[in-house]
Amino acid sequence: MSQVERRAGQLVSVIMPAHNAESTLDHAIRSVRAQTYEAWELLIVDDLSSDRTADIARDHAAIDPRVQLVRLEENRGPAGARNAALERAKGRFVAFLDADDYWLPAKLTLQVEFMSQNDIGFSYTMYRRIRAGDSGSGRLIELPSRLVYEDLLKNTAIACSTAMIDRQKAPPIVFPLIRHEDYALWLRLLREGMVAYCLAEDLACYRESSNSVSGNKLRSALWVWRVYRQAEGLTVPKAAWCLTNYAWRAATR
Repeated sequence: MSQVERRAGQLVSVIMPAHNAESTLDHAIRSVRAQTYEAWELLIVDDLSSDRTADIARDHAAIDPRVQLVRLEENRGPAGARNAALERAKGRFVAFLDADDYWLPAKLTLQVEFMSQNDIGFSYTMYRRIRAGDSGSGRLIELPSRLVYEDLLKNTAIACSTAMIDRQKAPPIVFPLIRHEDYALWLRLLREGMVAYCLAEDLACYRESSNSVSGNKLRSALWVWRVYRQAEGLTVPKAAWCLTNYAWRAATR
């Protein structure tokens, strides 16, 4: 066990929902298994896939006991799949990785160290946005050093696959059953008093496709509007102001 792991002394539960993800899942899992931080468990939730998603996850679990496959009997969507994994998670820290994204090897080591040394409950990292099928490295997305609730209402900064939360310092972590569920959860955590801090390191790659949230800007904007109005209860004028800022930052990022 490394010095960082001895100092932190904590398991990281990695939450990965997967639905018909056979084309990218192997790469995502391998990026977790390649982490320099070794005290992790990976909970892959097969959300009623019709392809080889479960077989790929099962093959990795047979090789590495830290990999666990959870199969759902009905399709619950990303929020329901993540919540199913959270119910089984044993780690003090929880990190999230979508099945079409991947991490660089030092991601968990540096993020656990950053949070442990600075007494942080919620953190996120810089990342690169790449297009599906693109073999290039993509453009590095630079982010604000910290976010409070009012900041995040107008910002797209926290990519789900970069987030890590210390469950000893956070309210109960449950993804709302609403589109853009990760953004809705981050807002709730900050509204309840948490502050999110950025680890300014290049540690993750977000794979953008036509099926991703950012792949359809109009759909994404509608989902954000519903988070503002339904989950956060913002007035129409405030929701419109926040969405304008959110959209501007999304367009320039």
